Amino acid sequence: MCFERAVESDESPEAFEGLGWAAYCLDDDALTIEARERAYHLYRERGDDQAAARLAAWLAADWAEFRGAGAVCNGWLQRAHRLLDDREPCADHGWLAVHEASMIIGDDPAIARRLATQAAELGRRFGVVELEMLGLALEGRALVSDGDLDEGMRRLDEATVLALSGEAELLSCVAWACCYLISACEQVRDYDRAGQWCRQVGEFCARHGIGLLLGVCRAKYAGVLTWQGRWEEAENEVALATEGLAASRPPMVGEALVRLAELRRLQGRFDEAEDLFTRCEGDPRALIGRAALALDRRCAGEAAELAERFLRRYVGPQRIERAPGLEVAVRAYTELGEHDRAREALGDLRELATRVGTRPLRAALLIAEATLASAGGDRTAARRWLEDAVDVLAGSNARYEIGRARVDLAAVLAVDGRTKDARSQIETALADFRQLGAAAEVARAEAMLGGLVPVEQPNRREGPLGGLSPREREVLTLVAEGLTNHQIAARLVVSEHTVHRHVTSILRKLGLPSRTAAAAAAARHGLA
Repeated sequence: MCFERAVESDESPEAFEGLGWAAYCLDDDALTIEARERAYHLYRERGDDQAAARLAAWLAADWAEFRGAGAVCNGWLQRAHRLLDDREPCADHGWLAVHEASMIIGDDPAIARRLATQAAELGRRFGVVELEMLGLALEGRALVSDGDLDEGMRRLDEATVLALSGEAELLSCVAWACCYLISACEQVRDYDRAGQWCRQVGEFCARHGIGLLLGVCRAKYAGVLTWQGRWEEAENEVALATEGLAASRPPMVGEALVRLAELRRLQGRFDEAEDLFTRCEGDPRALIGRAALALDRRCAGEAAELAERFLRRYVGPQRIERAPGLEVAVRAYTELGEHDRAREALGDLRELATRVGTRPLRAALLIAEATLASAGGDRTAARRWLEDAVDVLAGSNARYEIGRARVDLAAVLAVDGRTKDARSQIETALADFRQLGAAAEVARAEAMLGGLVPVEQPNRREGPLGGLSPREREVLTLVAEGLTNHQIAARLVVSEHTVHRHVTSILRKLGLPSRTAAAAAAARHGLA
């Protein structure tokens, strides 16, 4: 209202720039762009090219954020460069650097870091707190992406302290800096740290009416809540985020949808998850979500292809974004009997997890180690890896991940004849799965629980293997020997497709998640 009156009485570029900021905070995209474009032209008429370049940089962000118009965004960025490149360094060079860094940080963290460092230095030099703050936050985010967790988090912590200290006047920049911290935490699975910040940043955005970051932070907070096993709260947050972003910034609604898709996958609502992931096509998080979904559906070949496609998005072994793709790759290659490729992926995952060191990523590594050890017949090592994974996760609220580790541990224990211990692990996991509403994992755990038999009766035909056809029992015996589908097809003189169909049927009838689990069942019931 005040800026509207100011514009009516004096059409100055400062008044229009202020009106643009007010409209931005009110999520009025049309007025934001209109006011900023008017301010840009008035600064140009005045001969203040530096201020005009600042508006051009913000307009680039507006067109990307509100409209998803990449070409228009690029045009405004190039216009800002044209106005600034031949001038002495000034604060407006920093704003341009901030916007460029924010747009490429996911694709080229090295260049983003260079731009962010430049912005932070210009902010300090010219006394612009917001520039220093955003430069530090972006630099930290880039460092984390490149695997330098300690240094990156130090930058992000400093930026967040600066953001919440009251020194900055542009409130959207304050929330923006905090959101980079939360994003980095989510990326390295530092859910404890993220949980401490998400609600504070969300409350800050709500208090000051910053709709963009309120929606994005809600979506990120939903991811944290999902990990913590607070699925009802997560669903509520992601619903609010979806509604807010769809209304104000449609190009960014994928931030919420991809997290809802992952929640649906964990709930075992696979068709809904697939539909949501498809709606987020192009988002690398949707790609790896589809890969995990393929594993859930026992389609290891599809999972491997999707994981490889995901990993091609992040070139360089240092990129922390590679971790989820490597996890899926280890499982998928192991299921396919491609153990050399699984070991290679495991080595890359081991390097990342060792360097990052967060509990969730350490647990993911331990489970991957167990997957390959079990496939290689080293049940002692597999048991130890899985026990360690349960111990690492025990101090968190990650009931879904702990439950899956317990079920995998139970499969190994059962093969070793430790039926009582296996039953205890499954029952504990089953209680958590039921409480969470993880339908697919409930079915898996119940099937395994029903398949447990006393050690002294391993060969009873009327047991769980009784539902298999003679050919399926023959295929299962060869799976237990460690043969791939191609090798089994050659042994039985049938097509590889036929073997794949038999393996799929065996897993479905026995309620098992993988070839490794099927091999364990075969050994438990006297086929191996």
